[in-house]
Amino acid sequence: MGRSVGKMITRADIEAAQARLTGVIHHTPVERPRGLSALAGRPVVLKCEHLQRTGSFKIRGAYNLISQLEAGVDVVAASAGNHAQGVALAASLLGHHATIYMPAAAPLPKIEATRTYGASVVLVPGAIGECLNAAKSWATETNTVLVPPFDDERIIAGQGTLGLELNAQAPEIESVVVPIGGGGLISGVATAFAHSRRDVKVIGVEAADRANTMADGIRVKGASELTQAHIDAYVDEVVRVDEEAISQALVVLLERSKQVVEPAGAVAFAAVLSGLVPGDGSVGVVISGGNIDPLLLVRVMDHGLSAAGRYLVLRVIVRDAPGELARLLGVVAAEGLNVLSVDHHRAGSRVGINKTEVRLTLETRDPSHRGEVVDTVKNAGFDASEAP
Repeated sequence: MGRSVGKMITRADIEAAQARLTGVIHHTPVERPRGLSALAGRPVVLKCEHLQRTGSFKIRGAYNLISQLEAGVDVVAASAGNHAQGVALAASLLGHHATIYMPAAAPLPKIEATRTYGASVVLVPGAIGECLNAAKSWATETNTVLVPPFDDERIIAGQGTLGLELNAQAPEIESVVVPIGGGGLISGVATAFAHSRRDVKVIGVEAADRANTMADGIRVKGASELTQAHIDAYVDEVVRVDEEAISQALVVLLERSKQVVEPAGAVAFAAVLSGLVPGDGSVGVVISGGNIDPLLLVRVMDHGLSAAGRYLVLRVIVRDAPGELARLLGVVAAEGLNVLSVDHHRAGSRVGINKTEVRLTLETRDPSHRGEVVDTVKNAGFDASEAP
């Protein structure tokens, strides 16, 4: 983020941050869902940081930094969402005024939440890079303190308090899996475990396509010199997950564990569910945030269900005669399938003059069930295939 590498934080730094945060943040729970453990093939322990104040871990670092400033000093930050809310609430609680530069295209719920927490929001055309430049200029012009999202020892120490909590709550874990955006969270968590239980393996998870991932909470260019130094020192392995794995993990968390999380919050579990985390012992999974735009949630759920084989679009050619569509739907009904939509095409369909094309969108159990459905419809005498 344009600054030289600072000092490596210590356990004492994290413990000092923990003392500052006492009574301010939630001591977020851990859960040991049997269903998720069965799917992952190993014991899973969720650290539910999406239940934190402002909906993510970000308030930990923001509060730790702002609490060490002189009284009355204004602060400024650049963020598309979670950091903005963390800084806004922390500043409000500590009596500082916060100005947050956010992309004009940021989801409206995140913009409104940031304002509700007491900050002044300035919308900037472009991406987070333009917002950061504007925030830096404002800090220089007004002698305001810039609160970076990850590139500061006080931010890292604050995030590290999550690691101390998890270590105390789940002493059985053999590894801990943490999302990586700019690296502040994993730097703090890895440092906490390095000075508490070095035998616990720390695994970082990045999005395979950093620039275009749906996980906007980790959609950054990469770690800073400071956070990379901590990663190099204390993180055992970094793995990458693609968009399908993220969306499937989000669906499973919602469906099987009733956890509503944002895509960035699901990447750690996506790595575990995909078998990318070594070992078969108990694994701690950091669910880092739950601030997802409802409109995005609908799209991601649809994508995740499709990727998991839960939808089948069936293309069927039927005789253009009374009763044929009813007979087709009867075959589907006999299989106990839920019909999500029916499209009946006569005009423009490349089939015989006495034929018509029907497209059925059906809810299925898994990919193998899709094949069974196609075979069942074929065996009933229909020309059927899975639509591309």
